[in-house]
Amino acid sequence: MRVVRVAAVLLLAGAGAAMTVAGPVMAVQGRKARAEIRAELRGQSITFPGAGLPAELAAHAGRPVLTGPQARAYAQVIGDNVLTATGGRTYAEVSAELFAAGGDDDKLRELRQTAFTGQMLRASLLNAYQAWQLSTLVIGLGALLTATGAALLATSTALDLDGVPAAAPAPGTSR
Repeated sequence: MRVVRVAAVLLLAGAGAAMTVAGPVMAVQGRKARAEIRAELRGQSITFPGAGLPAELAAHAGRPVLTGPQARAYAQVIGDNVLTATGGRTYAEVSAELFAAGGDDDKLRELRQTAFTGQMLRASLLNAYQAWQLSTLVIGLGALLTATGAALLATSTALDLDGVPAAAPAPGTSR
C-alpha cells in the first residue's frame, strides 16, 4: 500500500510540476502572439473611416485597427463595400459573368479585380482575427494548466506519507 501511495504522490508532484512550468510558457507564448498580431496590424496602418460606418461599428470610427476583434469588424466593412461595389455579387459570380461575356468586358474585368482585392484583404483581416482568438485560447489554457498544476502539487504535498505504516504486520503477529 505504501508503494502505491508513494507512486501516486510522485506522479501527482511530477505532473503538477510539469503543468506549473508549461502553463506560464503557454501564456507567455500567447501574449507574444498577440504582440505580433498588434505589430503586424499597426504596420498596415489600417484606420476605420471617420464616418459612414454601420451603426454597430460606429464606436470604431477613426480608430486604428490593432486587435483581432477590430480586424474582424474592419473585415465586415470591406465585405460590405465589396458587395456594394459588385451589386451584391461575389467574386465567383462576377468572374462567371466575365467569362460568359467572352472575357472582353473591361468593366466586368475591373469589377472582378475589385472583388478579388477586397476579398483578399477581408480574408487577411479574418486570419488576424482567428490568430487573435487562438492566442486567447492559448493564454487561457496556460492559466488553466498553471492552476491545475498548482492544485496537483498541493494535493501531493497534502498527502501524509508518515501516516501509513512502513509495512503491514503479518497475519497472526503483533507489533
